[in-house]
Amino acid sequence: MDLTIYNVIKGPVLSDKAYKINQNLKKLVLNVHPAANKPMVAEAIEKLFDVKVDNVRIMVRKGKNRMVGRRPVTGKTVKRAIVTLKEGYSLDIFNAPNIGLNSVESKSNDSQQG
Repeated sequence: MDLTIYNVIKGPVLSDKAYKINQNLKKLVLNVHPAANKPMVAEAIEKLFDVKVDNVRIMVRKGKNRMVGRRPVTGKTVKRAIVTLKEGYSLDIFNAPNIGLNSVESKSNDSQQG
Protein backbone atom coordinates (compact mmCIF):
# COMPACT_ATOMS: atom_id res chain seq x y z
CA MET A 1 0.00 0.00 0.00
CA ASP A 2 1.46 3.31 -1.09
CA LEU A 3 0.51 6.30 1.05
CA THR A 4 0.14 9.73 -0.53
CA ILE A 5 0.38 13.00 1.39
CA TYR A 6 -3.43 13.17 1.32
CA ASN A 7 -3.80 9.79 3.03
CA VAL A 8 -1.24 10.34 5.79
CA ILE A 9 -3.22 12.92 7.79
CA LYS A 10 -6.71 11.83 8.78
CA GLY A 11 -7.63 15.01 10.64
CA PRO A 12 -7.07 17.09 13.75
CA VAL A 13 -7.74 15.88 17.27
CA LEU A 14 -10.61 17.99 18.59
CA SER A 15 -10.23 17.99 22.35
CA ASP A 16 -9.62 20.58 25.06
CA LYS A 17 -6.06 19.40 25.57
CA ALA A 18 -5.28 19.55 21.84
CA TYR A 19 -6.79 23.07 21.71
CA LYS A 20 -4.60 24.26 24.60
CA ILE A 21 -1.48 22.71 23.05
CA ASN A 22 -2.26 24.47 19.77
CA GLN A 23 -2.91 27.87 21.37
CA ASN A 24 -0.14 27.93 24.00
CA LEU A 25 2.68 25.87 22.48
CA LYS A 26 1.90 26.33 18.75
CA LYS A 27 1.83 22.57 18.18
CA LEU A 28 -0.62 20.51 16.14
CA VAL A 29 -2.20 17.28 17.34
CA LEU A 30 -3.33 15.15 14.41
CA ASN A 31 -4.77 11.71 13.79
CA VAL A 32 -2.59 9.96 11.22
CA HIS A 33 -2.68 6.75 9.21
CA PRO A 34 -1.50 3.66 11.16
CA ALA A 35 1.28 3.00 8.63
CA ALA A 36 2.57 6.61 8.65
CA ASN A 37 5.95 7.48 10.14
CA LYS A 38 7.61 10.74 11.19
CA PRO A 39 9.14 11.70 7.81
CA MET A 40 5.83 11.02 6.05
CA VAL A 41 3.90 13.21 8.51
CA ALA A 42 6.46 16.03 8.24
CA GLU A 43 6.40 15.95 4.43
CA ALA A 44 2.59 15.91 4.31
CA ILE A 45 2.27 18.90 6.68
CA GLU A 46 4.90 20.91 4.80
CA LYS A 47 3.37 20.29 1.38
CA LEU A 48 -0.30 20.64 2.35
CA PHE A 49 -0.12 23.72 4.58
CA ASP A 50 3.06 25.45 3.29
CA VAL A 51 4.79 25.55 6.69
CA LYS A 52 8.12 24.23 7.99
CA VAL A 53 8.12 21.39 10.52
CA ASP A 54 10.64 21.37 13.35
CA ASN A 55 9.75 18.15 15.19
CA VAL A 56 7.27 15.27 14.95
CA ARG A 57 6.35 12.97 17.81
CA ILE A 58 4.13 9.96 17.27
CA MET A 59 2.13 8.02 19.82
CA VAL A 60 -0.02 4.94 19.41
CA ARG A 61 -3.07 4.63 21.64
CA LYS A 62 -4.10 0.99 21.77
CA GLY A 63 -7.78 0.15 21.98
CA LYS A 64 -9.20 -0.78 25.36
CA ASN A 65 -10.45 -4.28 26.10
CA ARG A 66 -13.98 -4.44 27.45
CA MET A 67 -16.87 -6.85 27.68
CA VAL A 68 -20.02 -6.39 25.60
CA GLY A 69 -22.41 -8.91 27.04
CA ARG A 70 -20.40 -12.13 27.15
CA ARG A 71 -18.04 -11.19 24.35
CA PRO A 72 -14.69 -9.47 24.80
CA VAL A 73 -14.29 -6.53 22.44
CA THR A 74 -11.16 -4.51 21.69
CA GLY A 75 -11.52 -0.83 20.81
CA LYS A 76 -9.94 0.94 17.89
CA THR A 77 -6.20 1.64 17.91
CA VAL A 78 -5.38 5.26 17.03
CA LYS A 79 -2.07 6.76 15.91
CA ARG A 80 -1.53 10.44 16.72
CA ALA A 81 1.21 12.87 15.78
CA ILE A 82 2.21 15.99 17.71
CA VAL A 83 3.84 18.35 15.22
CA THR A 84 6.00 21.30 16.29
CA LEU A 85 6.36 24.04 13.70
CA LYS A 86 9.50 26.13 13.21
CA GLU A 87 9.73 29.69 14.54
CA GLY A 88 7.66 32.15 12.56
CA TYR A 89 5.16 29.56 11.35
CA SER A 90 1.74 28.93 12.84
CA LEU A 91 -1.31 26.96 11.84
CA ASP A 92 -4.52 27.53 13.77
CA ILE A 93 -6.77 24.60 12.94
CA PHE A 94 -9.41 25.44 15.56
CA ASN A 95 -10.37 28.99 14.50
CA ALA A 96 -10.50 28.25 10.79
CA PRO A 97 -13.90 29.15 9.33
CA ASN A 98 -16.23 26.25 8.66
CA ILE A 99 -17.51 26.99 5.16
CA GLY A 100 -20.53 24.71 5.30
CA LEU A 101 -21.74 26.03 8.65
CA ASN A 102 -21.30 29.70 7.74
CA SER A 103 -23.14 29.34 4.45
CA VAL A 104 -26.11 27.65 6.17
CA GLU A 105 -26.24 30.35 8.87
CA SER A 106 -26.09 33.18 6.34
CA LYS A 107 -28.87 31.62 4.23
CA SER A 108 -31.15 31.17 7.26
CA ASN A 109 -30.50 34.77 8.37
CA ASP A 110 -31.26 36.10 4.86
CA SER A 111 -34.51 34.15 4.64
CA GLN A 112 -35.68 35.43 8.04
CA GLN A 113 -34.98 39.06 7.13
CA GLY A 114 -36.64 38.98 3.70
